[in-house]
Formats: sequence, C-alpha cells, structure tokens
Amino acid sequence: MNTIKLTLLTALVFVPLATLHAADERKPVLIEAKRIWDKGKNNSFTDLTRFRDQWFCCFREGITHAGDDGKVRVLHSPDGAEWTSAALLAEEGVDLRDPKFSIKPDGQLMIIAGGSVWNQQTKPALLKTKQPRVIFSSDGFTWTKPAKILEEGQWLWRVDWHEGKAYGISYPYLRAQHPDPKVAEAAETDGPVPPGPYPWKVKLVASTDGLNWEVVTHLDVPGRPNEATARIRPDGEMIAMVRRERGNYFGWIGSSKPPYREWSWHETEHRFGGPNFIVLPDNSLVAAGRSYRKPFSTVIASMDREHYDIALILPSGGSDTGYPGMVWHKDELWVSYYSAHEDKDGNPPPNRHVELPTAIYLARIRFEK
Repeated sequence: MNTIKLTLLTALVFVPLATLHAADERKPVLIEAKRIWDKGKNNSFTDLTRFRDQWFCCFREGITHAGDDGKVRVLHSPDGAEWTSAALLAEEGVDLRDPKFSIKPDGQLMIIAGGSVWNQQTKPALLKTKQPRVIFSSDGFTWTKPAKILEEGQWLWRVDWHEGKAYGISYPYLRAQHPDPKVAEAAETDGPVPPGPYPWKVKLVASTDGLNWEVVTHLDVPGRPNEATARIRPDGEMIAMVRRERGNYFGWIGSSKPPYREWSWHETEHRFGGPNFIVLPDNSLVAAGRSYRKPFSTVIASMDREHYDIALILPSGGSDTGYPGMVWHKDELWVSYYSAHEDKDGNPPPNRHVELPTAIYLARIRFEK
C-alpha cells in the first residue's frame, strides 16, 4: 500500500546562494567547476564514484542525445585533477545509456545502464525496444560484456546496496491503463493511482548479485514516472526521488521502512530530470539534477522526506544539461554533470538558436554555516 500526501515547498531560491534546509542552515558554496571531457560529439548522463581510493566517472558518449548507438566512457583520476580514459564500453546495435555506478559487497565495481535499440532508418530514429544491462569490473579498467537483466521493456535507472542487497526502481514508461477511463486518466496525470501490480507502474526491485532481480513492490506514483534514485539511510529507511513526465510534471519524494512495501509520498513543486541525491555523514540529504525553470540548469538542492529546495545553480545551461553523479569526500561534495553552456574555448553560444556540443564537468562544493 502506498499513501499520498501533497505538500507545499518553500519558494525557489536563485543565486545568490540559498541555505540548505532550515534545520541545518548550511549554505553550499562552489569551490570550482571544470570541464574534464569534451572529446565525444555528445557527452552526457554522468555518474561519479570513489573506487579503491581513486576517482571514476562514467557517461554516455554518442553522436546525438538519443537515436544512435551510444557507448559508455569510463574516466579515471587518481586525485580528481587530471582525467584519462579508462575504458569505452559498447554493445553492437545497442545504445548504452545513463550508466550508473555501484560497488558490490564482494568489492566489484558495477555499472547499470539502459540498453535501447533504435530504428535508425526513420527520421527521427524511433525506439524499437529496451532492456537494462549490467557490467562488472574488478579494477575499473577491464570490464565484462554487457549482460541483459530484468525483462524487455524495463529500465533500471540506479541501484543502492544495503545489507548485501541492491535495490533500484525500474520503469517501463507505459501509458496508464484501467477498465475505468477516469481511473486511468488520474493515474496518467496527478493521481490517485489504483493499487495493484499493474505492468505500467514503476517497481522497486532487489538483487543479491546484480544479475538476478526480484520485484519488491509496485509504486503508486502517477504521471508517467520514470527516472528514479533510491537510497538507504544507515537505519534502513529508504528514500526515493522520482521524475514524472505527465500531469503537472512535479517530481515526487517517497519514504519507506523495511521491507519497503509500504510507502509514503510527497509531491514537490519542482520538475526535475536526472534526479540524484546522497545521504551525508550526518544523515541529512543533498540532491542534484536538471532544473526545468528556464534557463535550464544543473542544480544542487536540499532535500528531506517532504521538501526539495534549490540552493545552488552550477555553471551550466545551453540546450542540454544535468544528470549529475555525487560523492561526499573529505567534507566536500563532488558532482559530475554535463552541459552545453560553453564551447571548447569557454565561450557561450552566440544566441539561443545555436546548440553547442555537450561536455562533462566536475564541480566541488563546500557547505558553510
């Protein structure tokens, strides 16, 4: 069973910097943001991790945002200053998208990625099918071949490990259907959602090895939910941040206690893309993602079970941006993201009709009282 509660958020705060949630009164301050990769024609959808005391960043490298067979580029850095390519992962005829890191209990580095197959004879290319992939590495440089997981039509977007299990939210991106048209229309927009394991719902799944997955529960989120990050706090509470693409488009935040079958949901007042957040050492949450409040940008936000408040806008924008990876390291927040706000010489687009290539960026942020 899922319970729904709608809450009002505090107003959006633009630069100058806002504090994080009022309870902690901390302000995020940008230390630096630098470009670390721009060699692909389209570099996008990032993630970031610390593995064996070194840095790894992964992202999709392709020709365009979608419709071609993208590859997963893995970058490596011993210190976060200089970055080099560690691997380029590909599967013939498949667009590997939205790669996300996690570290298995056995010490292996794992990437979950979407696997899309396009009909590239049409203009624009049309999606034929999709199925998630998983890829493993013991050192970050040599990787297994992508293996299919879950079933065709699903997209497992990110996973988090807790007590020997990986948890993640998978979505089919299907139109809500129900014998009662009014019920279907409500589920397709802003709710409510009928209970039950309908195939068009997003679902929480779990695995002990990253290869074999079981359904924990279906989630009652309306409005064509899709990209989602779920993280688990030290006490076992799971928090989920879910993007929505129908209705009012506002993202939802959910919380649940083990065994994660009963959920409480809160609607934010923000539309976000590429949602991500992490649990800080003090058990508070910090989030990041694409903001759709024009001009589009990549933002840092405070977050709890009921609130999502933008606190910092990173150097970003242009025609495409967002999809951050996040790591807390030595009392700083490190964030990977992509953006098209400048060319390779650091110049902005001459006008809003010019679309610059996307590049990968790394930001460091500290928090001040």
